[in-house]
Amino acid sequence: MTSHSPATASPRTRRLRTSRGEFAVVDVSPAAGVAVRGVALLVPGYTGSKEDFTSVHGPLAARGYRTVAVDGRGQHESDGPADDEAAYAQDELARDVLAQADALGAPVHLVGHSLGGQIARAAVLLDHSPFRSLTLVSSGPARISVSQEQRVKLLRDALAVMSMAECWEAILAMGPPEEVGGPARGPGGQEFLRGRWLGTRPAQLLTTGRQLCTEPDRVAELAAVPLPFHVLSGERDDTWPVPDLDMMARRLRAHRTVVGGAEHSPAADRPGPTARALADFWDAPHPAGS
Repeated sequence: MTSHSPATASPRTRRLRTSRGEFAVVDVSPAAGVAVRGVALLVPGYTGSKEDFTSVHGPLAARGYRTVAVDGRGQHESDGPADDEAAYAQDELARDVLAQADALGAPVHLVGHSLGGQIARAAVLLDHSPFRSLTLVSSGPARISVSQEQRVKLLRDALAVMSMAECWEAILAMGPPEEVGGPARGPGGQEFLRGRWLGTRPAQLLTTGRQLCTEPDRVAELAAVPLPFHVLSGERDDTWPVPDLDMMARRLRAHRTVVGGAEHSPAADRPGPTARALADFWDAPHPAGS
């Protein structure tokens, strides 16, 4: 006889209907008998997808949190134009996040990883009212590091002259896929990574890649928003140096978590400590207006 933990629930992959269209999501609720403490919207990074959060859903459900990880517009299984770069302007993607939060019954806790953190930040700066808190995961104050910028530019140059399938073969020839400059790691192995890559729209990659290379420092703007902030990262990060993330947390007067043994993708590298840090932050009392 198979037994099931009372604190876990099966993930549902579904379409989330919003005022700005439908988005593919993985939606995990606490199991029956576990009191729901809140809802969290999880926004993935560049070349990533909703599956990047696979390993933290269970621990967060056990703590009483419903978590909804989303494919952004033109990302993996969410629809979007193949060639219209205007559709992927940061303001457009931020408004998508606002619509997703509304569809989930705001206010929700907002979590953004890497590029997703900068999109989440833009959403909060447009309207913070749909959110209970903002957690930036491995997402820095401004543009990415020079080394990562070079890789993103290389990818953009390749996309200008190759199909997505040809780009995939070229990326594999250069070595293991990476978070920036190639497909992020995923839970399903190489076939999953290839399918996700081929499902993502070229215009989405071109436009968001440009955003990563030109993003201004908006920390002072964000610090003026009356929300609780959390800056979470691994102990090593090639995309934004960890000291820059430390400084950003101080400027935001944010709660700071460094996950030992993790790099740019702590939800994949160390899901247990990452989920625990998220839930501890959401559980903590925060003064009104902060």
